[in-house]
Amino acid sequence: MADTVAESADAPAAVRRAEEVMGTVFSFDVRGGDPGAVTAALERAVAGLHRVDAVFSTYRDDSQISRLARGELTVEECDPEVAEVLELGARAERTSDGWFSLRYEGRLDPTGIVKGWAVERAARQLFEAGATGVSLNGGGDVQLLGTPGPQRPWRVGVADPLRPGGLAAVVSAAGTDELAVATSGTAERGAHIVDPRTGRSAVTDLVAVTVVAPSVTWADCWATAAFAMGSREGLRWLESLPDVEALLITAGDEVRCTGGLASRLG
Repeated sequence: MADTVAESADAPAAVRRAEEVMGTVFSFDVRGGDPGAVTAALERAVAGLHRVDAVFSTYRDDSQISRLARGELTVEECDPEVAEVLELGARAERTSDGWFSLRYEGRLDPTGIVKGWAVERAARQLFEAGATGVSLNGGGDVQLLGTPGPQRPWRVGVADPLRPGGLAAVVSAAGTDELAVATSGTAERGAHIVDPRTGRSAVTDLVAVTVVAPSVTWADCWATAAFAMGSREGLRWLESLPDVEALLITAGDEVRCTGGLASRLG
């Protein structure tokens, strides 16, 4: 998925940056605010993302999350962010009735929540520094805050998993200052989503689930959980969540949507 906002003469000055971290690319588009304050906040946000990678990477034997999983550290001995993420993950597990999980192959692994949480935290740091509009895309997890310009909302294109290069939908943030878009599926990373009830790759009729919600932390979690459920159960569950809309695409090219999604397209 990619931001699709076009430039206009009355748009505030844009500060853009792409940063490789956490095994993906984080793309920043920041509008308005004091240039010095925004630049300083951007540097802090980028440094924070690298710190998150160092603390939470399951690929680094010396990361706090790896040491915690091996029993070499307690949660209290870790950075405060570890307890915060684990509590958010536990909440996601409860809300999804276990379809979202903090464990992989019996081992502590909060990967499913860390990236969305990191994207949202970095975006909010920039907005709190005085930016009037922030779009942060971390490997397909997008947090939108404010607006890119007067009378102009942020818009996000949702990639069509069955037609490379095409779009399945365009999501608009018109009428809100906070919107997030996150997609889980098999198109780009293959069968990487695990069914927590079997411990094996989730085999469902879905190829992609896109969730639209105010917070990308939760949008990412809900997309992952719904994918593992399959289209029928996933759609029913997503419909029960407040302030959540979704687009589900099956391997048979069937498109299923929550009842209010149409209000977010454009």
